Amino acid sequence: MVFAHKEVREIGRTWRIWVLPAVVLFFAATGPPLARFTPELISSIAGDQLGQIKLPAPTYRDSYAQWTKNVSQIIMFVLIIIYGSLISSEVKSGTAVFALTKPLSRTAFVTVKAVIHSCYVAGVLAAGTLITWAGTAAFFGEAPGGPLWTAGGLLLVLSVLFVTLMTLLSVAISSTAGAAGAGVGIYAVLSIGAIWKPLSSYSPAGLAGNAASIAAGTGEPSLLWPVTTSVVISAALVALAVAVFQHKEL
Repeated sequence: MVFAHKEVREIGRTWRIWVLPAVVLFFAATGPPLARFTPELISSIAGDQLGQIKLPAPTYRDSYAQWTKNVSQIIMFVLIIIYGSLISSEVKSGTAVFALTKPLSRTAFVTVKAVIHSCYVAGVLAAGTLITWAGTAAFFGEAPGGPLWTAGGLLLVLSVLFVTLMTLLSVAISSTAGAAGAGVGIYAVLSIGAIWKPLSSYSPAGLAGNAASIAAGTGEPSLLWPVTTSVVISAALVALAVAVFQHKEL
């Protein structure tokens, strides 16, 4: 608990308290007005080129879809880059050695970091979803909570999965750039793998697509297997990170 308190204070006193919330706040605040006025802007700027084509009137679903796309793409990349040095930075600076001379096990060191930062990401995404919900209601006059919060829950599961993945990579790879690059590569493989139906139906590869479908109202996919396998894999990644860290020279 002492080390967990230290992690929370460290988040509040370093750049991590600014970067992820700033990115999330920007997209949460700008998503609803962009979804509302983009068709009008396109019509006014490129009306002659469109001819007789009429753009459909925007709805709250467009705002929800905008938010889920931003989280599953841009914000996920930011998260991967931020956590590329989650543990390696403390190993390089010597903070890890100092902490482990106290009655703190290596297992607790890794696990606490994964849990605290997963909770931090959860809080930031919940705040972003809440802002999107309020903005959508303001610009569209209606904003049912079910589709947005269900999609947000799936994206949270995906985000926690990548926090635990970056925990492992930051233990296994000393270079921040190398860990972040590996994380981006795994994200790309997961995104491409989502094209294959069996993989998207039974693995984390389907989380982003299912969230987009729910937000846009284009389907009601089965969520049990993608969520279950994501939770299991997240726990396994933390356990593997602990195992690797146990044998790591500090």
